[in-house]
Amino acid sequence: MAPTEPPLTLADLDVLPVTRLKGVGEKKAAGLASAEITSVLDLLTHYPRRYIDRTKEASIGSLEPGEEGMVLAEVVRVSSRRTRNRRTMVTVTVSDGTGRMGLTFFNQPWRERQLQPGMEAIVFGKMDLYNGSRQMTNPLVDLVGDQTGRIVPVYPQSEKAGLHSREMAAWVADALAKAAPRGFAEPLPQAVRDRFALIDRSSAFAGIHTPEDMAQVAMARRRLVFDELLRIQLLLVLRKRAIEASTQGVQHVPSRLLRDALLEQLPFALTSAQQLAIRDIEEDLAARAPMHRLLQGDVGSGKTLVAVASLLTAVEGGHQGALMAPTEVLAEQHYLGISALLSSFTVPDSTTLLGERELRVALLTNKTKAADRRRVVAELESGGIDIAIGTHALIQEGIAFKSLGMVVIDEQHRFGVDQRAALRDKGAGQAIPDVLVMTATPIPRTAAMTVYGDLDVSVLDELPPGRTPITTHWVQDEDQPDTEGVDVWARVRAEVAAGHQAYVVCPLIEESDKLEAASAEETFDRLRATELAEQRLGLLHGRLNPLEKEAVMTAFRLGELDVLIATTVIEVGVDVPNATVMAILDADRFGIAQLHQLRGRVGRGAAVSYCYLVGVGATPDGEERLKALVGTTDGFELAEIDLDLRGEGTIMSDRQKGRNDLKLASLRRDREWVEKARAVAFELVDQSPGLKEFPQLAAEIDLLLDDDEAEYLLRS
Repeated sequence: MAPTEPPLTLADLDVLPVTRLKGVGEKKAAGLASAEITSVLDLLTHYPRRYIDRTKEASIGSLEPGEEGMVLAEVVRVSSRRTRNRRTMVTVTVSDGTGRMGLTFFNQPWRERQLQPGMEAIVFGKMDLYNGSRQMTNPLVDLVGDQTGRIVPVYPQSEKAGLHSREMAAWVADALAKAAPRGFAEPLPQAVRDRFALIDRSSAFAGIHTPEDMAQVAMARRRLVFDELLRIQLLLVLRKRAIEASTQGVQHVPSRLLRDALLEQLPFALTSAQQLAIRDIEEDLAARAPMHRLLQGDVGSGKTLVAVASLLTAVEGGHQGALMAPTEVLAEQHYLGISALLSSFTVPDSTTLLGERELRVALLTNKTKAADRRRVVAELESGGIDIAIGTHALIQEGIAFKSLGMVVIDEQHRFGVDQRAALRDKGAGQAIPDVLVMTATPIPRTAAMTVYGDLDVSVLDELPPGRTPITTHWVQDEDQPDTEGVDVWARVRAEVAAGHQAYVVCPLIEESDKLEAASAEETFDRLRATELAEQRLGLLHGRLNPLEKEAVMTAFRLGELDVLIATTVIEVGVDVPNATVMAILDADRFGIAQLHQLRGRVGRGAAVSYCYLVGVGATPDGEERLKALVGTTDGFELAEIDLDLRGEGTIMSDRQKGRNDLKLASLRRDREWVEKARAVAFELVDQSPGLKEFPQLAAEIDLLLDDDEAEYLLRS
């Protein structure tokens, strides 16, 4: 190899097949391909899942009964037999010089082939005594061969694909040795590396795969994590700047007359967070580029009011606004609330005698009757309707606006990307409407920066005055008293007797409308015959038709029902201030975000409200979730706890799967690096539009973030 050849880029590594490596024949290449490893780049970014520090490993002789430990031992003997219930039991004896230990594997017949006498294996599990002998049952096993380093990397293994950690380590070592003469190209500017004390990429690849100590692993990981996060942030910032430069929005000139009239008629003052959000949105609306902002706020934080104030800015300039909600129940509720709020408002109209007319708010869903639909569609096109509220019916073919100036999308994660883009495309002419997306599911700051990084973010983190905090109790049984000595149904009866209303949420059995409905119906029948026999009960679930749903919700809103027994269809947007108590049955089956959303249906008025989480907390995570809900009503704090409990998989799942799924970086562990990567991304893109001065970084984005993923991130 000529010494003048340039360092290897990631693109160079991507075109080198794994068959160029020693020991990778056709069969192993097929196994690697099944693990999505086809190139040397794929192999080098297939990172160890953990490391064995041979200076710290336990020994068989030192492990106490009941203690978990990791030992490096040699396989002495292997045998297999069938148990009485026809299960396979593989028994292995291992030794490490300090003692012997038995390993028992149930229903894992392949262990007999995997573990051969004379092999070295890392075994991790809980050591117990059985008939006086040391034993582990179904331990984790990693084959590391005779690697002699002080730190041994352990790679994800696949028995099915025939891939073992020791082979992975050998192939990676071969790849690093073959790359050593040229080294790896360095895409990061020296100033960025210096600022964060980041090692160069060649050292990072060596340190992550063949470290001499754990400090080297930490330095390597820090550099490679930064690379992963920076690529995502660069893509998002590039797209954001491109939209700002190349698209023309509707440039609003707010007079604030309508907005001020709205705020003056409110019986309370806005929170400082609401005031700041309205100010930020007004600045966006006045700009030439189209607004693309995320408004995230906890349940009850007043997002809708911020949205209405913003829609009025569009209406003042002679444009129309649209609010799209994910369900008919929520769209109808928005329509009722916003219509009442704006019932006395007028807008200029030169065709009338007085030069003005009533501000018109209209509802459009699939439930809208044909004659009403024709009228609404005609008036949207003529400009006679100022604010349209609806479901995805707003984006169907044949719906046209005269001048759509602003779009609000509520609970945006419930809409597909194409649906959101279709509504935005309803703008007249070349101007793209301003878009405000709202979510009541608080997203941790670092996750918002990664998933919604091309949006500006406003956060409502204060509750409006007059809201009473909700008292949350976790009880393992419906009849178990809470801390005040009151059981769930006694509390429901007491609240109803005081003139209030209640929700009972039925368990989420699995993702099936049919099963959820059956659960709700069974609970309804049981409570009607027993604990709540004297109350007026209603039933709401996903298998009711829209008319039936609306009839039940209307009766509950009007106070004609005392208790609403429902599935999670009430999770978002149902607003009945008179409801003061909720019981969530089998609460440990729900996630934190969903429990928080459900709980937010009470505590919407001035009366003290209660939420009962009924469930045994069957798993450690389930127990932690219930404890978290009892401990705080702050959705943002709960979102951080959720991220810690569940990892970022649930948050990142909003994004399409692409090659750049975070392989090493963690939104949970690497919160500070998300923020640093975002700041650097803005610096580099603003210093060099299109990254012309940083061609390697641009090339890596093209290579690792495919077009579909880039387009998805942009359109979402």
